[in-house]
Amino acid sequence: MKTRWILLAAVAAGALGVAASLRVDRSWLARTAPVQHALKQPKDGVVPPVAVAREGEALPALTLPDAAGRRVELTRLTAGRPALVNVWATWCGPCVKEMPMLDAFHRAQAPNGVQVVGIALDDAAAVRDFMSRHGIGYTSLVDVPGKADAGVRLGNPRGVLPFSLLVGADGRILEQWVGPLEQGDLDAWAARAAAHPTGD
Repeated sequence: MKTRWILLAAVAAGALGVAASLRVDRSWLARTAPVQHALKQPKDGVVPPVAVAREGEALPALTLPDAAGRRVELTRLTAGRPALVNVWATWCGPCVKEMPMLDAFHRAQAPNGVQVVGIALDDAAAVRDFMSRHGIGYTSLVDVPGKADAGVRLGNPRGVLPFSLLVGADGRILEQWVGPLEQGDLDAWAARAAAHPTGD
């Protein structure tokens, strides 16, 4: 009897281990092209109430306040320079986790003309406090989350955060990405921006 319980416990532990590994390894699925494509489609076929930008199109003309309340035109902020635009929120764990990497990318690439611009779907006071406490050096604009927020208009109708897009110096969207970025993604984006500054 005792031997049977030991065997059952071992089998159960093995099953839990397999399940745990599946949960961990499943993250690679979100990085595949089919899943990325699906994540950029409206949920349940519901069409958003605003135009949703796609790769190859011009960056939408958005005017949003920065964390200090100053109104800023996104296209003017990014004009003539490749830009990584990152949509995030202080309450989004994966967003917060990747921000030190984005800030390091901003500081390293600024001399090369590549900039990082954040758009927080959040409260302005929370954004100011977060940026100050964590020493984030790039500009972050602020918008109210909703069915027609900046993230949706920039190509993220499902509202999954974080959401990032690479914009060429000519203002065209080169690539959109749903979910957290990795250092390799940033390195590849920097190389692409340098090789195709006009989005070609």
